[in-house]
Amino acid sequence: MVFLAVLSLVLALAALAVAAVGLLRSPAPGGDIDALPEDVLGLRQEVAALRAEAAGAIRHLGIVRYDAFGDVGGRLSWSLALLDDGGNGVVMTAIHGRSEARSYAKSIAGWSCDQPMSPEEQEAVGSAKP
Repeated sequence: MVFLAVLSLVLALAALAVAAVGLLRSPAPGGDIDALPEDVLGLRQEVAALRAEAAGAIRHLGIVRYDAFGDVGGRLSWSLALLDDGGNGVVMTAIHGRSEARSYAKSIAGWSCDQPMSPEEQEAVGSAKP
């Protein structure tokens, strides 16, 4: 009986030693530590490229709904600004009257427009600013 206990103890110690050697020889989690700075640099370059690409995307919008005429309710008229990070894009306006509807589009560059804007269009562009 004592022999079996000693044998079990020796086998357990041997298994522990094999496990410890295996842990010491296994690579660090996540790969080679020396390659980490190169990977991080590559990821930073990739993120910078994605940010530069996204800067030209339509990311900012502002919308204003209103009643263009006193005899027409329901706030069916609207101005919508669709702009990128630099404030370039378009402001679109739809004016709904009792018997007709008209739509307009004006280009926006640097958060401003060469054409005169209505107060509602100015408000839409202003609300699109981050």
